[in-house]
Amino acid sequence: MNNNYFKTNKETWNKKVAIHAKSDMYNMDAFKKGTSSLMKYELNSLPNVAGKSLLHLQCHFGQDTLSFARMGAVCTGIDLSDEAIELAKSLNEELHLNATFHCCNVYDVNAHVVDTFDMVFTSYGVIGWLPDLTPWAEIIASRLKEGGVFYMVEFHPIVWMFDYLQNPPKLTYGYNQDEVIYEEYEGTYAEDGETNMISKEYAWNHGLGEVVNALINAGLTIEFLTEHDASPYNVLPNLIQNKEGLYETKDKLYPLIYELKATKKPRI
Repeated sequence: MNNNYFKTNKETWNKKVAIHAKSDMYNMDAFKKGTSSLMKYELNSLPNVAGKSLLHLQCHFGQDTLSFARMGAVCTGIDLSDEAIELAKSLNEELHLNATFHCCNVYDVNAHVVDTFDMVFTSYGVIGWLPDLTPWAEIIASRLKEGGVFYMVEFHPIVWMFDYLQNPPKLTYGYNQDEVIYEEYEGTYAEDGETNMISKEYAWNHGLGEVVNALINAGLTIEFLTEHDASPYNVLPNLIQNKEGLYETKDKLYPLIYELKATKKPRI
């Protein structure tokens, strides 16, 4: 794997932290006062986390990790950005919670975390930063206890086939694309209203079959794969808010979100 990709992405994500922390999207004031950052899909699929150990991969600055901690889970968060992890640790201390955070590449989790967990969680715009899902899935399986649950909620791979730097967005990239996609643009998906940073990003497209097969090959059993038209986040051009407050495309020709749940079956 080309470490320059991760180096560039880390630099971009480090710049994003301060901007995102001040943004309306992350609504830090409400979060500190007790509002959960978790969304409909994950709350419905993971309602009973109290007393469970949970590993959150690619956690940004830990709002979701800490929201699970507020629900009674014993949480560990991982992220590539040292600025994000520094903020996550600060929030954990300020809010008197008991989460643990590590700064590392998701591929290096096993060098930093030796515990096994009841749950592994990841969400919204995460696997596109990874060139290869095989080691990702193997790490997930290795960190789960027998009977443990992996749950992810992610933007649908069709979404990432479009080049949003063009207006209107143009269908440009492969559904499964091994070749790296480089984008450089002004701004970030959660602006603070003051700063327009330059984002430089390397990413990869992973279709549903690739995700499912990586997890199956790592020894996990898929419990469900569900696709949804509506996104909790208004992060794509020209989305329309529905009655639930979620965001959809005008014509609903393709889903925006999918959920996947898998388990590590006990050995017989």
